[in-house]
Amino acid sequence: MPATEITVTAAGSVAGKELLIPTGQQAETLPHIQDWVTAQLSAKKPVKDVSNQVLVKGIKQWAAYEHKVGGKRQLTVFKIT
Repeated sequence: MPATEITVTAAGSVAGKELLIPTGQQAETLPHIQDWVTAQLSAKKPVKDVSNQVLVKGIKQWAAYEHKVGGKRQLTVFKIT
């Protein structure tokens, strides 16, 4: 399943989940999301799948991963096509 990294903006919460709105900017498309996860783990950067804790407006399938960058939480979201 190809996955494209997208840029999102937080817009509050709905039903206990964080609502994210795509900004229209897209990064590279990967052949499979596991390629990105494997690269992060190889670089000793632990990632946590938080897909069940977020909603992405206008996208039917997504995957969201949380990781720390400089002590801050960073969320990376992929649109699965």
